[in-house]
Amino acid sequence: MGEAGAATRSLAGGVAAAGSPMPEADPEAEAAKLLPFLAPGARADLQTAAARHVLALTGSGPGRTLLAGQEALLRALVELAAAPAPAPAPARDAARALVNLAADPGLHEPLLAAEPRLPARLLGRALDPQWPWAEEAAAVLANLSREPAPCAALMAALAAAEPEESGLERLVRALCTPGYNGHAPLHYLGPVLSNLSQRPAARAFLLDPDRCVVQRLLPLTQYPDSSVRRGGVVGTLRNCCFEHRHHEWLLGPEVDVLPHLLLPLAGPEDFSEEEMERLPVDLQYLPPDKQREPDPDIRKMLIEAIMLLTATAPGRQQVRDQGAYLILRELHTWEPEPDVRATCEKLIQVLIGDEPERGMENLLEVQVPEDVEEQLQQLDRQEQEQCVREQQERELSPEPQAEGAAPT
Repeated sequence: MGEAGAATRSLAGGVAAAGSPMPEADPEAEAAKLLPFLAPGARADLQTAAARHVLALTGSGPGRTLLAGQEALLRALVELAAAPAPAPAPARDAARALVNLAADPGLHEPLLAAEPRLPARLLGRALDPQWPWAEEAAAVLANLSREPAPCAALMAALAAAEPEESGLERLVRALCTPGYNGHAPLHYLGPVLSNLSQRPAARAFLLDPDRCVVQRLLPLTQYPDSSVRRGGVVGTLRNCCFEHRHHEWLLGPEVDVLPHLLLPLAGPEDFSEEEMERLPVDLQYLPPDKQREPDPDIRKMLIEAIMLLTATAPGRQQVRDQGAYLILRELHTWEPEPDVRATCEKLIQVLIGDEPERGMENLLEVQVPEDVEEQLQQLDRQEQEQCVREQQERELSPEPQAEGAAPT
């Protein structure tokens, strides 16, 4: 189970926009003609039309491929998207075009070649409390930081921030402060932080007990207004759980991470009084309308985070002692997604199974023989294929009809 980068969705996955159709004759020459109209000082109406045209091009694969070969145009697009305040109106379309371009990993190299400081410049815009298109800047960073090279460039930009406050601290503060930017919700800073947490230096910052970063992130696992923000925070916590040296701290009273991972997985179950006593206080008396995390990808990451916390014998015992099995048992019965249910099964097996033999207590450090690893990989592939078949069967099964309804 490798460390997960967060792929953005919604805005960062691709922006639809109205605009001119792609030119039919000599597209490269036509695209190059847009360059003067994107430049600073261009007439506002022409600059707006040019930015919309470029945004329309980024909505298709051929259009993005066309723009990938236009280094000067890409540089002009970056300049417009990161223009100094007050931001011109076309800056938003330019930023949204960059979102679409950055969603294609194959375009990261030409983007960075056109403007090597792109991560640093967008970071400044994303963390500017007054910048109106900060969400778009964060979405570009979320897409770029999925890949190692841009992620490293972003880490370097964060490390080069003002000496009085680290760049990562500014990012966490912006993510955790309601209303940090009155013009932009900054949900996409969640996936940015998740991608950064793949890097050891970022995890060292996040897990520094003196900074209390994890404690500030925990409430966002229940953030109601954005699955993008929730998913980014859960992905961050999951990646932090790879650091088994910090498990005792994460599970201890100073952080108490487990209830925050279990609560989104819990429904309005009726436990017996005896079972209720085994649960953390926060999970004992849930309201009858309590809903589980609706996003299956986030549910899976929550389960995987708990799985990582069970890598060591003390961790497994603490997870058992806090009644995780009871929540997972009910989740497994309810879970509609085959792959999430399979992940839940694996965690349940760890919790109810026998302890490993002496010397193999840390599951993250166990050396698996090559032939056994191949067998396990084959079983995983078979399990995944079974999950896909179940999903297809569910999608192809007819919808139940109301009594007396005529088939259409």
